[in-house]
Amino acid sequence: MGKSLQDQLLKAGLANKKQAVKAKKAKNSKEKLKRSGKEVEDEITAAAARASAEKLAKDRELNSRKNQQAEQVAIQAQIAQLIDMNAITERGEIDYSFPDGKLIKTLSVNERQQQALVNGALAIVKLNDSYSLVPRMTAEKISERNDSVVILCNVESAEQQQDDEYAEFKVPDDLMW
Repeated sequence: MGKSLQDQLLKAGLANKKQAVKAKKAKNSKEKLKRSGKEVEDEITAAAARASAEKLAKDRELNSRKNQQAEQVAIQAQIAQLIDMNAITERGEIDYSFPDGKLIKTLSVNERQQQALVNGALAIVKLNDSYSLVPRMTAEKISERNDSVVILCNVESAEQQQDDEYAEFKVPDDLMW
């Protein structure tokens, strides 16, 4: 009973040796194709998985960039709104000079505003190449969002005042550069 069906068919005379060899070759070639086809399918599946993972990563990066840009636009809008709502539009005849990067700019202020700028109660902010006076609290809120917008915000700490050797000498505030 250990004989295969092929051997039994040959013995019974229902098949000849040529047919048996042909059937064996066909079986072997089918198995071979099946094995190689599976490998090809695996490679195709793996390539598709890689492509989908790369596309997903690219989409995430693109979404991240869009979110960052939207966030920057929102921050700029918040800064513009803070400046518009809190800007001091009153001007005077005194030219107050202040540094903006490597340039020295001037802004017309009155005497009270000049003293407030020196004491740090007011600050100068720059948005779209225009300078505005805003209260210190507004400047701090703007600085939290974008530090480069605040051009001048004088702050003297208690430590600086105590260590100052020339604290007893009054520096005139009306020095013009």
